[in-house]
Amino acid sequence: MASVPAVLQSEWTKIRTVSSTIWTLASALVVTVAMGAALSALLNSTFDDLSVAEQATFDPTFVSFSGMVLGQLAMVVFGVLVVGTEYSSGMIRTSLAAVPQRATFMFSKVAVAALLALVVGMATSFLTFFLGQALLGEHRTTIGADNVLRAVIGGGLYMGLIAAFSMGVAMMLRSSMLSLGILVPFFFLVSQILSAVPKAKEVARYFPDQAGSKIMQVLPNALDQEEAPYGPWAGLGIMVLWVAAALAGGWLVLRKRDA
Repeated sequence: MASVPAVLQSEWTKIRTVSSTIWTLASALVVTVAMGAALSALLNSTFDDLSVAEQATFDPTFVSFSGMVLGQLAMVVFGVLVVGTEYSSGMIRTSLAAVPQRATFMFSKVAVAALLALVVGMATSFLTFFLGQALLGEHRTTIGADNVLRAVIGGGLYMGLIAAFSMGVAMMLRSSMLSLGILVPFFFLVSQILSAVPKAKEVARYFPDQAGSKIMQVLPNALDQEEAPYGPWAGLGIMVLWVAAALAGGWLVLRKRDA
């Protein structure tokens, strides 16, 4: 019977020795920080062009996280690759032969990958915030302002949860290509489009990305957005439920099906 510390060490070795996963995490950081900085600088220079309502609800913290829409896609790819590579390479058979306790195998993999994604997410969130505020000039805020630290920490939690959700989906589908073919369009297109459609947005606001992203807002109606029927922590809670459901589904598939 494989010990939990040994399995955790094994999963850490798998992740750090596969260059694609490391580069994906690095991309998540770079893309989020770069896009957030660019949009912060742009909005600083065009602040007077915003509508009166947008100026009144200007949320400098949320603006600095504008790059999260692309950064989260890198986290999706990371989560899918951590799991999908096992199946595409056939390594899953060797892994389960070495660790026949499937619960130990799965949750060790999720724990190591999610913790790594969380660490990178936190670093990304704080870098994005401080660089964005530096570029917002007189429209900036500070980390000590009301609810700002919560929003910045929430950004890191959001990225970690996106990776964990993607791992659960990849475990259910057992394919990197299929998982990415569903998750990337869902987060980048479907969720964004439906959230702008009057009738559909009542449902879309409970999607994991729409609900979870509320934790990064200091103002609930930032930039004159419609206020959600739940608060920032409740939104993150909704996202946690999505993650739990995805991981539960992944566990059921792993337990019932052969590798």
